[in-house]
Formats: sequence, structure tokens, C-alpha cells
Amino acid sequence: MALYVVQHGKSLTKTEDPEKGLSADGKLDTERMAAVASGYRVKVSRIVHSGKKRARETAEIMASVLSPANGLEPRSGMNPLDDVGIFAGSLDLDSNMMLVGHLPFLERLVGLLVCGDPDQTVFKLQNSGILCIDRVPEVKNPVIRWALMPSVG
Repeated sequence: MALYVVQHGKSLTKTEDPEKGLSADGKLDTERMAAVASGYRVKVSRIVHSGKKRARETAEIMASVLSPANGLEPRSGMNPLDDVGIFAGSLDLDSNMMLVGHLPFLERLVGLLVCGDPDQTVFKLQNSGILCIDRVPEVKNPVIRWALMPSVG
């Protein structure tokens, strides 16, 4: 059982789309990452997103490939500058939930979960990438189990 953290796909500029939906590259990268995750038989029970267009579209693409049993849902408290401490208190790390959101919120959440410090950057997310955070018996805090990123380097 794990928690999957996904930064939304690459988005259009505000002049191209005032709501900053996904760009063509953002859609392709998200489809590719979802297909890789599916190929590895990643099981996602629910996908939660911030409600912003780019996060919702990323979540919809992931859901179309990974078929979460409990579907998609927007959730408040996941905007870029929201309090990760409050949000972390509502998380069940054993639920196989996928979170689709924004920076700096997601990187701060990962720092809090892994190190107990939201100001400690422990992983640099990429648009459309998937980071798996999981518990292991011999370690107090959750750990980064694996990552699937659209580009290397």
C-alpha cells in the first residue's frame, strides 16, 4: 500500500488558456507516464486532485488508464501555497491514493512525510511524473519507494 504523488502535466500559458489547462506535450507526457505505471501494475484506489484545470485534466488521464476503483475527486487544501501540515493530517498512506497537484505544495508535502520537515526538499518532481511514498517496517517515516519521471537528467 502506498501514496502516489503527481505534479500536474505541462500547462498552457495564461494567455493561451486563462485556466492553464494541459498543453499537447502535457497530455502526451501524462498519457505516457500513466501507461508505464499501468505496465508495472500500479494499483491506485482513488485519485484526488486540487480542482484546478491542469490538475483535473492530469487526474482524468491517469484515471482513464489506471482505473481507480473509487474514482476521482477534487479536494480543497491542495493549492500551491496551502498548508501541507493540515493536509497531511488527513492522509492515509496505506490507501493507494494518488494526489495530483502543484508545486511547491507537493514537494513540501513529500518533505514533511519523509523527513518531518516541509522545508526539506527530498525530491524534485517533474510535470506528469509519479513519486511513490510507502512505509517500510524498519524505518520510522515513510520512504520514497520509486519514481517514474518523463525525463532523465
